[in-house]
Amino acid sequence: MRIGELAAAVGVTPRTVRHYHHLGLLPEPERRPNGYRDYTLRHAVVLARIRRLTELGLGLAEVRDVLADDEGRELVEVLAELDEDLARQEAAVRERRERLRRVREEAEQGRLPAEGPVSAELAALFREVAGASPSPQGIESPMAAMDREVLALIETTASPEERERMLASFRSTFDVPGGVERAHRAYALLDELVDAGVGDPRVEEAARFLVGAIPEGLVPESGVDEGHSFLRALYADCAPAQAEVIRRALRMVAEGRR
Repeated sequence: MRIGELAAAVGVTPRTVRHYHHLGLLPEPERRPNGYRDYTLRHAVVLARIRRLTELGLGLAEVRDVLADDEGRELVEVLAELDEDLARQEAAVRERRERLRRVREEAEQGRLPAEGPVSAELAALFREVAGASPSPQGIESPMAAMDREVLALIETTASPEERERMLASFRSTFDVPGGVERAHRAYALLDELVDAGVGDPRVEEAARFLVGAIPEGLVPESGVDEGHSFLRALYADCAPAQAEVIRRALRMVAEGRR
């Protein structure tokens, strides 16, 4: 058989056959006097086995190990590892589908936050805080909106352990009597400073109030790194007086532990 005939018989392309030759998976046959390769039934058998193994999900390096093991022990080990990996993938897919189902339900019910999709826990926290908004006009606090965006960003970029710690920290703050109202008061104080200067006396007042609204454990034990890229970006998005309030409040929290 020529290479095209071999490839067609097994259901691959001639390019794939050449690639397997290059990797040493499929021995190259001797060439006829006219220069063409002369493939035998044995080549077709090996090529078909390579195809079956790759369709099971084995990588080509694993296929090489399997082909090198005449007694099949390597194949048993590789297939067991592949089965475990597929089980992990199935579990991950089920978890993603469950998350997708919850997001679809929230979207259909009009409960998906503007920052979404976020976790069900964070979405519930957003609804709880928003539901206690003191604004009679229904106008949302710009600082509250920014706070939600920051929380959604942290949840996306943090490790699972950090996300759990963050949610627990905010939950413990809002669950205490007056916790949600205190958060809204902090948002209002910050909103009032949007056009103020950093020397405005309200800056110190707002900073001291904000200390009591910052969730316990949110500020690292090591203190605040003012040069952290996240903090720099946060300060840049705030008005100067607002950034100063947050900066002072974080310092007060850190200093209060000393």
